[in-house]
Amino acid sequence: MTPEETVDYNIKVAWHAISRMYNTQAAKHDITTSIGFVLLNIDQENGTPATKIAPLLGLETRSLTRILRSMEEKGLIYKQADQLDKRSVRIFLTEEGLQKKEISRQTVRHFNLKVREKIPQSQLDTFFTVISQITAMIEGKTLFEDFTLKPLRSESKSA
Repeated sequence: MTPEETVDYNIKVAWHAISRMYNTQAAKHDITTSIGFVLLNIDQENGTPATKIAPLLGLETRSLTRILRSMEEKGLIYKQADQLDKRSVRIFLTEEGLQKKEISRQTVRHFNLKVREKIPQSQLDTFFTVISQITAMIEGKTLFEDFTLKPLRSESKSA
């Protein structure tokens, strides 16, 4: 099986193309794709608990910490203790953060509009169904329950 025939290769290639496209647009506004996605997931009025952002984006906490530090240095966000739970920190957008969030929102909407102009809804519905099934299989942690490595060819010859 060639890489082009595998499901994971095609998902990875597509995501990298999308990410590069978003990064090209984001760079025009002095942000990154990662920053744009974080901005899109911060509640404008109430802020968002820092602990809720990483799971929304499928990020590791360490990665999010670096991104949030960068965003704070750029003046896009500020942190504030949660009013109800003083142990928790909420992330809020600054005026600059609100502007960059709007740029991110428009960029994502434009991409989705252009895709929807070219790809029929029935094909998109099939895509969403398939990608949801793949995600469920992965999250269900059942993909490798019956998996065992077969001996390498050189090992089987010497045995």
